[in-house]
Amino acid sequence: MQLLSDRILNMATSATLAMAAKARELRGEGKDIIGLSLGEPDFNTPDFIKEAAIQAINENYNSYTPVDGYVELKQAIITKFKRDNNLTYTLPQIVVSTGAKQCLANVAAVMLNAGDEVILPCPYWVSYADIVKLNDGVPVEVKTSIKTDFKMTADQLEAAITPKTKMLWFSSPCNPSGSVYSKEELRALVNVLVKHPNIYVVSDEIYEHINYVGGHASIAEFSEMYDRTITVNGVSKAFAMTGWRIGYIGAPEKIARACNKMQGQITSGANCIAQRAVITALNESPTRVQYMIDEFKVRRDLILSLLSDIEGFNTNTPEGAFYVFPNISYFYGKTLRGRTINNASDFSMYLLEEALVATVDGESFGNPDCIRISYAASQEQIIEAIKRIKEAVS
Repeated sequence: MQLLSDRILNMATSATLAMAAKARELRGEGKDIIGLSLGEPDFNTPDFIKEAAIQAINENYNSYTPVDGYVELKQAIITKFKRDNNLTYTLPQIVVSTGAKQCLANVAAVMLNAGDEVILPCPYWVSYADIVKLNDGVPVEVKTSIKTDFKMTADQLEAAITPKTKMLWFSSPCNPSGSVYSKEELRALVNVLVKHPNIYVVSDEIYEHINYVGGHASIAEFSEMYDRTITVNGVSKAFAMTGWRIGYIGAPEKIARACNKMQGQITSGANCIAQRAVITALNESPTRVQYMIDEFKVRRDLILSLLSDIEGFNTNTPEGAFYVFPNISYFYGKTLRGRTINNASDFSMYLLEEALVATVDGESFGNPDCIRISYAASQEQIIEAIKRIKEAVS
């Protein structure tokens, strides 16, 4: 009898976590690795949030939390959605989870049946496809390119829809491309979706505040889509709270209640201290973390300038998040220091072992000709990393 389930044997390992593990292994061997693979802000969590956590500890918050989150936190999330996104939710429509990744897993588990198709504009965040497959859904990839700023057009969406289409999942700002859908671009997608009233949308807005073009648009703002959209967000990126593991959804009540039911059997409620800290984070104005966004923009401009001097790196100008996603297919078939580059995985591994710079190949994001480079690192590290990459490919 087989020891492990087909489910786990067929599941891919997270490419970003795998590269981070490889980088740690090389560091353990004494190599000076610059890590540009993880999507993790290099800032400390702001003091006003840490102080709220300390206060919660001193006030003896140490018991199990409600499965769907403290009422005070859900109220803060409702206020945030109204303030930042012009979205009106009620308490039963909010579910707090252990990170936005659990939010996505919950939604897939409660909505997908075997054979249901989920449209994924490429590139997409690495875990989308495997979360869908884990729940017996079928990922349907819609290829995009630098020419469209890695954004799916309305015509492409229409062409991807079949009688089996159940959902559309996308992120804006996008991980890994940094692309941001404007309100006009979302309107074009909505015009297609209104013709297919049984399709639901997961709108992953975790990078909402890391936006360099001003003004974030949520697809749930369109009245036709409000009852068909699950808006996913969290505090990991904008508030530099990756390890605190708090995400949340605003969703139609029936879906939110189903996620609450699912979570009650898997993890129960999220960490009590983290939840109390997030109440403070969300009740404050987003301007409290603007200094991080300003610095990310400086780094974006820096890394684009440095990459423009390297032949073979073709990049768009990301409007949000903290990644660049260059097409590096120029190097395919070339031999670098005795190693033939056949694909993005070869190239990413070459950069790790020869330039000592950790990136992630684009195959797991649905775009196999690209690599993802995170600029959530200091300017000094970025300058040194791109210098090493330039030398390695010269």
